[in-house]
Amino acid sequence: MNSKIKWLRDKIERMNMQGMIVSNPINIQYLIGIEAEGILLLTRKENIYITDGRYLEQVQSVLTIEDEIIVTNISDVSEYDYDNFFMFCENVGFEENYVTYAKYKEYKQKYRINNLVETENIIEKGRMVKDEQEIQNIKKACEITDNCFNYIKEYIKKGMTEKQIASEIESFFIQNGAEGLAFETIVASGENSSKPHAIPTNRKIQSGDIVIIDFGCKYNGYCSDMTRTIFIDKVEETAKVIYDLVNKNQSLILSQLREGANTRNLSKMVENDFKLHGYDLIHGLGHAVGLQIHEEPFISSNRMETILKENMVITNEPGIYLAGKFGIRIEDTVLITKNECITLTNSGKDYIVIED
Repeated sequence: MNSKIKWLRDKIERMNMQGMIVSNPINIQYLIGIEAEGILLLTRKENIYITDGRYLEQVQSVLTIEDEIIVTNISDVSEYDYDNFFMFCENVGFEENYVTYAKYKEYKQKYRINNLVETENIIEKGRMVKDEQEIQNIKKACEITDNCFNYIKEYIKKGMTEKQIASEIESFFIQNGAEGLAFETIVASGENSSKPHAIPTNRKIQSGDIVIIDFGCKYNGYCSDMTRTIFIDKVEETAKVIYDLVNKNQSLILSQLREGANTRNLSKMVENDFKLHGYDLIHGLGHAVGLQIHEEPFISSNRMETILKENMVITNEPGIYLAGKFGIRIEDTVLITKNECITLTNSGKDYIVIED
C-alpha cells in the first residue's frame, strides 16, 4: 500500500475513525501524487479516488497496483455506491479547515454519514516534516532560484521596468528546469520597496534605487523562496545601517535554527532587536515551504508556537520598511537538522550593487 496512505490510515484509526474524506487537492497531491480534480475516500477496506473522464488517463498513468487505490470515473458512481462507501463506519473524518459548511452538509447527506468528525489537520501536520524525496525536490528548486539570481543580477539595467524584470525571472525558470513560479514574483523598486507584498509595476529602475526581489520556482510540485535586496549605483548611509541590521538578524536566526527551536521565541528575538533600533517587524519572520509556498509552521509571535523538528523546511525573512521611502528584506529557504540548519538558497548577502 502507498506508504502515506498507510500512515494516514494508522493516524485516523488512533483517532477512532473508520474512514476519511480527503478533498483538499494539495493534500491529495501529497498523499498520492495526483494533480487533478477529484476526491479521495478512505473507506473501511478500500482507498478510492473519484475523478472525471478528463483526468482518468493521467491518474492511471501515475498510480500503480502497489498503491492499492481504486480509480473511478465519477459518471460511473451510483447513488447506491455513495450510500455504501462508508457503511458500518461510525466516525468518518473530514478536513474541517478546508471544507465549507455547505460541503459538510452535502457530504453527510450524499454519503449517509452520521458522525462526520474533525481530523485536527493531521495531513497538514504530516506535511510539516519532509521526506528525502521532498527535500531533494526543494533543493533543486532552490538551486534553480540561485542560478536565476546570478543571471538576473547581470540582466538588470537602469530604465528597465519592474514588470520587465519579473517577466525575465519567470522566463528563466521555465527555460531552466522549473515547472513555473512558486508565487507571483515581487520586484519592488524605490518607494515601492516599502510595501512587503508589492506588485510589479511599470516603474523604471533608477540610479540610487533600492530593489527588493522576492521570487521562487516549483520543481516536481515543490517550492523555493528567496529574497535579495539590491542597490542601483550606490548604497546610501541610511540604507546601509538598516541593511546591516536586517542582515545581522537574518544571520542570528540562521545560527539558532535547529531541532527544538521555538518559533515564537525566534520571532521575538528579531522583534526585540528591531525595536531597540526604532523599527518593527511588520510581518512574520518566516513560514514553512513545501507543495505550497506558505505552510505550517509559521514563525511569528502572533501565531501558535511550534517546536521545530528535523527535516522541516522553512524560510528566514526579516525585513524593515519605511513607508513611502524604501524597504529591505533578506530571505532564505532553510532545512532544519538536529544540531543546525542548512541554507538551501545560497546567493550572497553582502551589498549587491549594480552599476552600468
